[in-house]
Amino acid sequence: MLERERLIEIAIAIPVVALMIGAMMTIGERYATNGDLTAEGGQALVGAVIGFVVLMFVVGIVLAYLTNAPEDGLETEDGSENAA
Repeated sequence: MLERERLIEIAIAIPVVALMIGAMMTIGERYATNGDLTAEGGQALVGAVIGFVVLMFVVGIVLAYLTNAPEDGLETEDGSENAA
């Protein structure tokens, strides 16, 4: 069985990736012309990819703080960060 933290990461990553695929499909359908993508569609696709990267970065930071256990040694007893 997988660890609790790994299950949380999977449960969050799957919907975010599905959202990205949905956004790419929507952009492809909206800006398609005879199998090609218009210039505006290309810009929208680049924006979607950048948004996905930023979203995954934020999700990673949030998950790092939520799944941080005190016994990992990342924090001291008084709640401050361990410099070592």
